[in-house]
Amino acid sequence: MDPAVPAAINADSFSFITLFLRADWVVKGVMLGLAGASLWSWAVIIDKTFRFARLNREADAFETQVAAGRSLEEIAAEAGENPSHALPRMLQGALREWREQRAKGLSGDSQAAFLVQRIDRTLDTTIARESQKVEDGLGLLAIVATASPFVGLFGTVWGIMHAFQSIAIQKNTSLAVVAPSIAEALFATAIGLAAAIPAYIAYNKFSTDAGKFAGRLEGFADDLSTAIQRRLTERF
Repeated sequence: MDPAVPAAINADSFSFITLFLRADWVVKGVMLGLAGASLWSWAVIIDKTFRFARLNREADAFETQVAAGRSLEEIAAEAGENPSHALPRMLQGALREWREQRAKGLSGDSQAAFLVQRIDRTLDTTIARESQKVEDGLGLLAIVATASPFVGLFGTVWGIMHAFQSIAIQKNTSLAVVAPSIAEALFATAIGLAAAIPAYIAYNKFSTDAGKFAGRLEGFADDLSTAIQRRLTERF
């Protein structure tokens, strides 16, 4: 046993930077890949957090305007030509169909039913498009959450193999010989878990938020369709 080997091992030998620099190219590649995936997932997490907060805040304000009993045409006009939020776009789309059909004339129940179907299709299209937008990036979080532990495990297995190689080469079973390689391997696993856990939690949270937002759009669409049908009933 070489006494110099254990003497060279100290607390600094197991710092994160030292473990990374001492690792071979395979483990370094695993660590860098996992770190990049973690940064990417955090970018999505931050973006989704602010985006859902803004969408719900604007939806609250718009629904308050609608619930105040104001004219739907007036509210749609105040929203502007190209509103960024889905709710005013849904309102404008429904009113556009209403105006076009009214200009052609509503002469019977069949045309009124056809108008309602057109409005429902317009609203469903907007809901599907907006639901897809709010779900953008969730696939990345799912990939990071599911793949990162296995990638980290690969780095761990590779590090353990490297540790056994050190034992065979130095013909020394001392823990001081294999501890650095084992630490490198476990560090790769730790990075994998650090990337996977936030991504997993965020994926479940934002998936729930996306479902709630889609349900909110569907509820507004139902209320809007009911309001149009009420207008048709009053007209006839």
